[in-house]
Amino acid sequence: MYDPKGNGKDKAVHAVEFIEREPPKHLRGIVHRYLELKTTGALAENYRFHALPDACTYVVFDLLNQNIAGVSKLRAQSEEFDLGKNFHFINVRFLPGVWKSENEPIGHGQLDTPYTGNLPLVEINGALIREGFAKGQSLLTKLVERLLVEGMLAPNPITVKIFENLDSILSVKDMAQVTDLSTRQLQRILKRTTGFAPHDFLKVLRLQQSLKGDAAWSYADQSHFIHSFRNATGYTPGKYARKFDV
Repeated sequence: MYDPKGNGKDKAVHAVEFIEREPPKHLRGIVHRYLELKTTGALAENYRFHALPDACTYVVFDLLNQNIAGVSKLRAQSEEFDLGKNFHFINVRFLPGVWKSENEPIGHGQLDTPYTGNLPLVEINGALIREGFAKGQSLLTKLVERLLVEGMLAPNPITVKIFENLDSILSVKDMAQVTDLSTRQLQRILKRTTGFAPHDFLKVLRLQQSLKGDAAWSYADQSHFIHSFRNATGYTPGKYARKFDV
């Protein structure tokens, strides 16, 4: 199953904590992880978080400002967010393709403006501020369960088939075959449910798979892998491994 690695924590900064927790079993086809990212001490300089592309949708809560929350996605290339010297975020990372709502405003990357949608995210953020990440995970579970009932989330059989056949997918044509779709149908469905065209979706999956230790997965040769990795992240694989914890 697809297991995105989203943590690009700079190894040189020790006063930053990144915690991932699995959701309850009944939500694991929808939610990948509950996440917390926070400072644990004073930082001398603004912290830049390196966000790897993962094709997931996030619900983000800024615990230093109750009004800042929302739904966000990442782009096909990695992004660096300037989080400042003091921050505390709690996120829900959904698996690709499960977010169904077209009415909820969705941002890209870092959220830094007050929430304007119709979900009770500001109220939930207030409760998270009071209870913290450990106790607050039950609040996140209740939110996800509500979104499922309201049809804003649903399992995506197309992306599930892709994840189940990752090792045999080397091209967009392969992706279409394992999903029993034409390339045009695949284009339409993936763009609507993930925000990515098939070739960008495949590029993200290749990058994420390479971070699990199989550096040449679905690449023609090592030089092709290094070139593709650098295009997606801005770093060679060796420099990335030396600079960031993943």
